[in-house]
Amino acid sequence: MPRHPRWARRFLSEADFDAVTRAITTAEARTSAEIRVHLEPRVPLWRPFWRRPDVLSRAQHVFRQLGMHKTAERHGVLVYVAVEERRLAVVGDEGIHGRVGDRHWNRVRDLMIEELRANAPRQALEHAIAELGRALAEHYPRRRDDRNELSDDVSVS
Repeated sequence: MPRHPRWARRFLSEADFDAVTRAITTAEARTSAEIRVHLEPRVPLWRPFWRRPDVLSRAQHVFRQLGMHKTAERHGVLVYVAVEERRLAVVGDEGIHGRVGDRHWNRVRDLMIEELRANAPRQALEHAIAELGRALAEHYPRRRDDRNELSDDVSVS
């Protein structure tokens, strides 16, 4: 029985989900930071105004919902994709954002967009995760006492 909803399986196969999880585990093996990927079919309407927020605001909201702001060094990074709307954002917590800034997140996002346009979502996510892992390892190298603070699985809502 599939673990993910149909709309998500149209974007990534179950094997792709597993490959993205492995990419996160591999990237995090070199850093104390945390990487998450979250998929939604579309950016949901926000009450009380019943309109869609911009994708960055939604990604920041999901970041908090997933508890990513609670990492010890404030160094979590979220890759958020609204699959059916073809919108995405990369959000870093204040610890890492202060070191790499918007330019880095935008560069990772732009690399993903290129591969998504080529209809290669798995590769887009794997390459983004690898790039994020390199930057995170540079600023937050892995320590002996590190523990994985957040799940490496792709979250879906």
